Amino acid sequence: QAPVIESGGGSVQTGGSLRLSCAPSGRTFVSYAMGWFREAPGKEREIVAAISRKDGTTYYGDHVKGRFTISRDKAKDTSYLEMNALKPEGTAVYHCAGETNTCTHAYGFWGQGTQVTVSS
Repeated sequence: QAPVIESGGGSVQTGGSLRLSCAPSGRTFVSYAMGWFREAPGKEREIVAAISRKDGTTYYGDHVKGRFTISRDKAKDTSYLEMNALKPEGTAVYHCAGETNTCTHAYGFWGQGTQVTVSS
């Protein structure tokens, strides 16, 4: 069983919005931050956003700054990715994962992902 479960993906038109959620599946794991990544066909996986578990500090990839917002619910141990002004190049499988090393920013405990499709 994957340690986290993503949900909220779907199909939208250009300019539309979606809100993704990443919730724990029940497996216990330790991570320093939660990150969202996306993987499009034929492209390398890229980080979209991340949020520190310690102080809520956020990071965004240049390609989503100003359009996406990452947040968290500490009580539910759940992270969210609010995606606005979606573009066709945002079509990808979106995964969340936990940061396992703050020096190397390595991530583990991957979810199976949720598909986002943006049509023009």
